[in-house]
Amino acid sequence: MKYLPVDVLQSFMQEVFIKLGVPEEEAQICSDVLIASDLKGIESHGIGRLKMYYDRIKAGIQNPVTNIDVLRDKCATAVWDGNNGMGQVISKKAMQAAIDKAEKYGLGAVAVRNSTHFGICGYYAEMAIRQNMIGLVFSNARPSICPTNGVSPILGTNPICFGAPTDLPYPFLYDAATSISQRGKVEQLAREEKETPLGWAIDLEGKPYTDTKGLLIDLLKQKAAMLPLGGTEEITGSHKGYGLATAVEILCASLQKGNYLNGLLGEDENGKPAPYRLGHFFMAINIEFFTDLVDFKKITTSICKDLQNSQLFPGKNRIYVAGEKEYEIEQKVRKQGIPIIPNLEKNIRIIQDELGLNLLNLD
Repeated sequence: MKYLPVDVLQSFMQEVFIKLGVPEEEAQICSDVLIASDLKGIESHGIGRLKMYYDRIKAGIQNPVTNIDVLRDKCATAVWDGNNGMGQVISKKAMQAAIDKAEKYGLGAVAVRNSTHFGICGYYAEMAIRQNMIGLVFSNARPSICPTNGVSPILGTNPICFGAPTDLPYPFLYDAATSISQRGKVEQLAREEKETPLGWAIDLEGKPYTDTKGLLIDLLKQKAAMLPLGGTEEITGSHKGYGLATAVEILCASLQKGNYLNGLLGEDENGKPAPYRLGHFFMAINIEFFTDLVDFKKITTSICKDLQNSQLFPGKNRIYVAGEKEYEIEQKVRKQGIPIIPNLEKNIRIIQDELGLNLLNLD
């Protein structure tokens, strides 16, 4: 295992985006979002995803220059078309627009269509948190999870993010897929050459699928599916994960007349690679339109502390709230650097060699 300094790795990613044709300021945004994931220990969405963006831009299915069309803009709401540009750029601007609207109207929401993968939802929710607002972020995704009582991978892992400021050193920040695990974690397992845990995925006969490399191939061929939160049965809450994923699909497609379900496969009518045309939904809530900020933070902090201090399950030594683990991981990562496993190093070397870069010393 090698560790690379945070600033060095971020500069490398920014330079890669610039070499691919992303304008410098926008390349900075893209690298900011990716490094934020690595800092929180979310290895599935940081430097590990750089090769994906690299391949998509080179294939012409993602535009390095982001042109946004404002389709509607009415008081507290707006609808944008991202024209298949950089998802991070589209999303940062959309969340900022939602924050600006919330500053004036108390609530602000921007729905986006024809976007691309935007990294972790939490990055955009934290933009609102830093302005002492609540941030909500949703996105649909490539088809990969099945509905309850089904086996076809028709829904995306469709994350939900909710963030709120507190008086703790970290905000309350919930950012999670509506499936048992997101697709990015399976990709990370493939890089680590590990099996997929039992209960994450099934084949078209409903049998457990644990061969990670095979799963990634069969997800693309729609011959396997990941499971919604709750697994396969209603008795364990499968219908809840399925319902939440569908709600995200509606927020990220119906409001903006965007693509949905199998329309997000990234293929044209002939089965050739095409833009993914993802949809997002961003909302900011101005707390001071509802209550005093001091009181809000006090109560929210009390909720978190009461949960943390409640009775432990036998054998467990600590209760966390959303955002706490990531805060602690970030302190460690900033000191020791970002871990680079061998298969990730191979991808980095490919990018360096093809672009003629020599920014990272991997030897």
